[in-house]
Amino acid sequence: LLFFLFPGTDVGVSGGSASKENAAVTHITAQPSLLTTPEPWHLLVTQTPAKEKAKEGETVVLNCHFNSPRRPSLTDLMVKWYKEDEKGQMDLLENNVTVLPNNSRVFMSGDLSQGDASLVILNVTTSDHGIYFCEVTLPDGKVVTGDGTKLRIRRALGLFGIEESIGTIIGVVAAGIGGVVVLIIVLTPQLRRCVLCMRQGSRQ
Repeated sequence: LLFFLFPGTDVGVSGGSASKENAAVTHITAQPSLLTTPEPWHLLVTQTPAKEKAKEGETVVLNCHFNSPRRPSLTDLMVKWYKEDEKGQMDLLENNVTVLPNNSRVFMSGDLSQGDASLVILNVTTSDHGIYFCEVTLPDGKVVTGDGTKLRIRRALGLFGIEESIGTIIGVVAAGIGGVVVLIIVLTPQLRRCVLCMRQGSRQ
């Protein structure tokens, strides 16, 4: 009796412990589904540098990087680039695709899987000046925008290879005019002397 009783008791205990383990497992697996749904997205979008300069005809790369503790699905992650200038706002890239008609100069070059959404502008012109903003939309619909990058384009004059901004050109011209005025003031007394010498020689 003892021999048959102990195995039966062992089986009963093991069965009881198994049922307890199953209950514990189902309880644990139910918790993550409750924890993941309300967790918010946290995203940081960084644009560097804050100011960028280029001359006509060059290629410009505007850096945009984003970082999130939760790695979003690339299929649900949308990047938008737009420019602001004196004419207002103009969209350049939306849903990861260039939206400008007949324009192959502007495109996204970054790898989204590495958190890189950088923009490339080929053969820049003076019309490309402005402030460029990188905007990332998360899967839950939250939109995060960078601080912007101000792009200035230097105009190519084609005169002895001089390429400078308009402000610098005005400064150079003003300095040149000032130099000519100084020369005239310095040389005026000497010119008067020469004239007097010529008059005296003609009288003799």
